[in-house]
Amino acid sequence: MSGNEDEAVKTICPYCGVGCGIKVQPGEEPGDMRFMPWAEAPVNEGRICIKGGAATEVVGHEDQLTDPLIREDGEFREASWEEAYSYVVDEMERVRETYEPDAMGFFGSSKVMNEENYLLQKLARRYGTNNVDNCTRMCHASTVWALRTSLGAGAMTNSMADLREAADVFWIHGANPGEQHPIANSQYFRQAVLEGATVIQVDPHANKTTRSFKIDETDRHMHLQVEPGTDIPLLNVVIKTILERHEKEPEAGWIDEAFVEARTEGFDHLVETLEDFDKEAAAETCGVPLEDIELAAEKYATADNAAIFTGMGMSQHTCGVDNVQNEINLALITGNVGRPGTGVNPLRGQNNVQGTCDVGAMPNVLPGYQLVDDDEARESVEEVWGFEIPPEPGLTNVEISHAIGDSIHGLYVMGENPVMSEPDGNRVEERLQELEFMVVQDIFLTETAQFADVVLPATTWAERGGTVTNTDRRVQRMRGVHKVHENTKHDLEIVSEVGTRLFGEDAGFDFEDPEAVFEELRQVCPSYHGMTYDALGEEGLHWPCYEEGDEGDPYLYEESFDTESGLGQIEGVTHQPPKEVPDDEYPLILTTARLEEHYNTGTMSRRSPTLNRQHPENFVDVHPADAERYGIEDGDYVRISSRRGEITVQAQVTEAIKEGVIWTTPHFAAASANRLTNDVLDERAKIPEYKAAAAEIQVGVEPVDGPEPADD
Repeated sequence: MSGNEDEAVKTICPYCGVGCGIKVQPGEEPGDMRFMPWAEAPVNEGRICIKGGAATEVVGHEDQLTDPLIREDGEFREASWEEAYSYVVDEMERVRETYEPDAMGFFGSSKVMNEENYLLQKLARRYGTNNVDNCTRMCHASTVWALRTSLGAGAMTNSMADLREAADVFWIHGANPGEQHPIANSQYFRQAVLEGATVIQVDPHANKTTRSFKIDETDRHMHLQVEPGTDIPLLNVVIKTILERHEKEPEAGWIDEAFVEARTEGFDHLVETLEDFDKEAAAETCGVPLEDIELAAEKYATADNAAIFTGMGMSQHTCGVDNVQNEINLALITGNVGRPGTGVNPLRGQNNVQGTCDVGAMPNVLPGYQLVDDDEARESVEEVWGFEIPPEPGLTNVEISHAIGDSIHGLYVMGENPVMSEPDGNRVEERLQELEFMVVQDIFLTETAQFADVVLPATTWAERGGTVTNTDRRVQRMRGVHKVHENTKHDLEIVSEVGTRLFGEDAGFDFEDPEAVFEELRQVCPSYHGMTYDALGEEGLHWPCYEEGDEGDPYLYEESFDTESGLGQIEGVTHQPPKEVPDDEYPLILTTARLEEHYNTGTMSRRSPTLNRQHPENFVDVHPADAERYGIEDGDYVRISSRRGEITVQAQVTEAIKEGVIWTTPHFAAASANRLTNDVLDERAKIPEYKAAAAEIQVGVEPVDGPEPADD
């Protein structure tokens, strides 16, 4: 290894959405790269979690793709880039001519840069379709929908810094930052707790967040251990309690009347919705004592500044939009929006899931969340791009998957792994085999790439530069060290070449570098318009940043909301049970979540020796009462089944989960939770219901051999 710290490159961790800065030290060989702390990094100030410290372990991994692959007679063979590009372009042209542009689907990726996603969604629209989406559909599509519709922007209303400095109460609902955003949790949220903030956590599972603050035995901590899928009735109990107390004691300020009157609309609808609401029955449905919910309501409503954090425990339901809308209702009626230490704040799970949405890699919006069916917005983008954009929203990624063999015949996948990430994974595999053509652009031969006709080898996160946008809207620069394998190409280079070959040299896909792409992005994305690479520097900027010289806004909606009326939208919602509930055949509720030591589909983290040692295989949490009923001992292997599939995992008997509920993860290919999850969708946001599926356990089974652990 080179010992010169001056050679270390400052970049951003490729894992979760916190946006931690790290350094990468190049070694003597191209694949030798070493993590180093970046003490002055703006978000994390040198601190890093286990994933960030191990991030360089996947760079130059022996599994990394090094040459293009083409399927021939059912087997892959190596090919030249010229042959691979020609195959891809010919097949894309054939699909369009045989059917129509909407016969192709395009998957962007939250693991690649803003510039790369921007160019891919531009490619899809130049091809003639809005069938482009990314993994936010699986994570926070419902959150984005509700926040954009009711407040104006599908993102955190506040910054982590102002939340640390000003919040008195953290309402953490369906999120587990101690596990999934450990640096945000320790560097920001725990610091606020040390200074006196109260934590109200709503989750079916006790977890690292519950323990990390070390206040669980004090009156500054509450864990409302709700039944999966009952978040709306719980929040309705909270809101009804606030309405009742305000009616009795209007001077106590449980409702911010001035804020509601001046800055919102829809309050009367909320009151009408809850007029005959039965709090006692709702609390019983939630499985949480009524007095605990009422106490939580008091703590939130009477705080000077209360902030809501919302996670996938709220969004990944068929009622996900309504779940988040009820959080917005709670924040608006108490005036907890538009100033430091407040708001509704989704914690994003991947290092560029926010940016991927910002730059328009979604079927219903253009860059900057401009609606594709808004004539004025569409025409303003067309002026820059020089071609007409389809005026109707396209299909989401799960809808694309469902339409394979019907209206979808080709698929372009950049850095996504739908076999692992989409629900009902067995059926996803079957559908991919029905495609006439699929090209996958990735760093490893993923579970999805194994079904491709063409595989294009891309470079890893440490080999290239660009920008990413973290969970609190901070746009930051990633900087590449150098390429590891000579015949791989950067994602931007690949998409640029495909676009140029499809549409010509003057079609707007030939860019000199990522900065040139960013310059065009600024022209069509109002919230990024004031940013330049020079202005981003090492600190980055929060959007919105409308003009050069703007410093960006750490928190939103100080004076008005970005809705049509300028007012925050309140809308009463009612309980909708999960689409699958326990019955005699499947008497348990399966819910899922992520681990600190792994990352989404496990494509990178399962190849990291450090991370794989922590959790080399999947497991399931089972309550002691359920374990006794089934005859399960801690450490036994069990088979979990649903109406869609089965997996074999080791049982952990623990009181952390509620009786009648089992809990597992999606990270492991040998036993992924998404072989079991339900692909029914929220009608508006089209997000699947990952968080509740009917399941059963079978005991007395043998472990199933999975992939070999990563080598040291």
